[in-house]
Amino acid sequence: MKKQLTFVLNGKKISVEAEADTLLLDLLRETLGLTGTKRGCGEGECGACTVLVNGETVNSCIYPAWKAEHSELLTVEGLGDRENPHPLQEAFLEQGAVQCGFCTPGMLVSAYGLLQKTPTPGTEEIKSALAGNLCRCTGYKKIIAAVKAASLKISQP
Repeated sequence: MKKQLTFVLNGKKISVEAEADTLLLDLLRETLGLTGTKRGCGEGECGACTVLVNGETVNSCIYPAWKAEHSELLTVEGLGDRENPHPLQEAFLEQGAVQCGFCTPGMLVSAYGLLQKTPTPGTEEIKSALAGNLCRCTGYKKIIAAVKAASLKISQP
């Protein structure tokens, strides 16, 4: 049975039909064409599918799409693009925090969520915020450095 869902996605109001059992990840990728959010483990363990719902990080691979009704969602596509990248995206490139890129969207969204709540986080706060995101390529030192660098860019007038 399909249900009409209405929510704000990356700053734009969206209305879309979805089956009652549709997962948010599938709605984003398959219905709305936002493929930045990745399908990793499918069990909410790796963080590749992380998005923000009302400012809170969620694993979209286990989050029912219907729960997004009347919410504000942010995916990696809502952060920035090639012409106008977000300071986090710039910092990840500058610090060498990107290798294969599979985990990067989830890392960026999780880091963005942290910076919204804690503009100048310390190392332990960054580690805690990224604890649900697994990276098999870069290790975490460059990712932590990138989040710190981005926080400085954002906090400077």
